[in-house]
Order: sequence, then structure tokens, then C-alpha cells
Amino acid sequence: MVKVLIVDDSVFMRTVIRDMVTKDPAIEVVGTASNGLDALERIESLHPDLVTLDIEMPKMNGIQVLEELRKSKKRPKILMLSSLTSKDAEMTYQAIRLGADDFMLKPKDIPHVREIEAELVSKIKHLVTLIPSPIPRKTPVSTGSAERVVLIGSSAGGPPMLDTLLAALPSDLPAGVMVTQHMPVGFTAALAERFNRIASMPVKETENGDLIETGKILISKAGVHTVISGVMEANQPMTGRIVHSNSPTLHGVRPAVDKTFESAAHVYRKNIVSVILSGMGNDAGAGARAIKDAGGVSLICDEKDCLVYGMARSAIQHNAVDKVLPLSKLAKEIERVVHQMEDSHV
Repeated sequence: MVKVLIVDDSVFMRTVIRDMVTKDPAIEVVGTASNGLDALERIESLHPDLVTLDIEMPKMNGIQVLEELRKSKKRPKILMLSSLTSKDAEMTYQAIRLGADDFMLKPKDIPHVREIEAELVSKIKHLVTLIPSPIPRKTPVSTGSAERVVLIGSSAGGPPMLDTLLAALPSDLPAGVMVTQHMPVGFTAALAERFNRIASMPVKETENGDLIETGKILISKAGVHTVISGVMEANQPMTGRIVHSNSPTLHGVRPAVDKTFESAAHVYRKNIVSVILSGMGNDAGAGARAIKDAGGVSLICDEKDCLVYGMARSAIQHNAVDKVLPLSKLAKEIERVVHQMEDSHV
């Protein structure tokens, strides 16, 4: 049984969160608190396994709670619940740096709050079993500009799957890794910071002009499309450089996985393996097709491991899938495919 403490200054949110999570028989709400001071007292007395923590609260906000908890030798897992504002994005990033274990975005509109139920329950159960102790980072087998690339696309339900996948990829994988996760503007910096604690390779949010490098993971910055442009240096094979594009949304999102996949196919051709995880909508199908047509390999996660199967199903509909695998086997298959790729001037 997972013991949860709910901390939010809104009576409505405390009630709805309790109602949503207690539908799962494996979760018990042991208490609630309306501000940070009450939260610290209840953490001390109730010993919850996990705390859902609001950011903006009277008396003591969520950031101040985290600062106090840093003084404690033992603390529960912390799941930040963030509103979709630029201020909350900055504070969420700060919260992750202060040790929060994960974050989740609250819908703007009250009628849509219950839509996060499945993802909230999934995150809670995932976090209490997650041990963020990655394999010690080794020096990649080769460094510098990547000749091979692993492209990962995901949306709703994707972050917990990315935890598992990025932690399982070996630190000496001879490829660069590019993750495009649908997320509101401002929050991908916090996501990259969080993955950096879990993955076996260093992780950062993309900046315009970044090179794709072997042994490093890039997270597409929210609010812009991540386009991969070819770079040719003297006596060097073609590699990829990140170009941020403000072109219109595609499938209603920006960044769109299709934009990244399709542009990468022109640069890396057969030296790509793409992976599609959980996600709603049709993004990624056309991109996976472009990768297949260029000679690359396209993998999707098994439906039973996905919260939503729209993106992976789109790849199936585009006849662009080489293998369907459970999440637990994706990292090994990525490693196998990457090692089969030829070092060549693509």
C-alpha cells in the first residue's frame, strides 16, 4: 500500500486528488494539508511514502517546503503539481533542482482536472518504486559529433516510460540520443534536469545550434520545433545540428515528433533508430515512415505498457514499424540496432 499525503491550498483540488487516487486499491491517502507548514508537520507525524505538493500556497510555499526537507535525512518522494504558467515553470525547475522527484501539470480548467487521473495514479505508483541511481557514467566509446542517432517520441504517459528507457540505455552507447516529448512551454528544462539524475548519459534541453553528440541526450525544447540540420566538416561524416523553428504547430503541438524524425531522416538516413512510446494523437507516424524510407529502423512500445496508444498506432497505420516490443526490452534492442549500423559518411 502506497501512503500519500496531499498538499494543496485549494479544498477542491485536495478533494478531487483524494477521490482520483483512492480509486486505486494500492493507494491510501493518509492525510491532507493546506499549506507548507501543515505539510511539514504531517510529513513528520504520518510518514507518507509520497507527497503531492502544490507550489503556490500561503504561509509556506512548495519551494520552501523542499528547502526544509533537504535538512532531513529521510524524506518521502515528492510529486510537484504545477499550474501551466511561466512562473510555475520556473518554480518547477527550481523544485527539481531542490530534490523533487517529479512534476505533473494541472489543467487550467476545473472541468478537465479529472482527465489527469490515470496519469496521476501511474506517476505515484511509478515514483515509489523508482530508485534514481543510474549506472556510473562511463566515457562514451567515441566522443564528439554523432554518426548514429536514437530518436524517441512520446506524449501523454511518456515521462515515466522515459525514466525506464533512459536509465537502461548504456552510457557507452555509440550514438547521440534525441527525445521529443510533448510538453507546455517552460517545462522541458525541468524534465531534462530530472532525467539527468536518472539516465546513464548526461541530459540537457536543446539550444539552437547544439550538435548531436555521441553519449549525450537532448530533450526538445517546448514551444519550438526541433529540426535536425546536416553539418559537414572537413574529412568528417555528416552529423546533425539542432535548429529551433517557430513554424506553425503540427498536429496541434510544437515540438512535433514528425518534424524531428523527418528532418533527421535526411541527415542520418540508415543510421537512425526511432522509438515511439505512449502518446495521444497522430504525431510520429509520418516521421517513422520517413525514417523507414531512408533505411533506418523504427520501433514502437507494446500497447500494454502505454497509457495512450495514439502515436504508436499512427506508425502502424503508416506501415512504418519494424518491431513492437515491451518497454523492458526496448533498450537492448536499441543497443543491438545501433551496434549493427555502419560507420560511414552518410
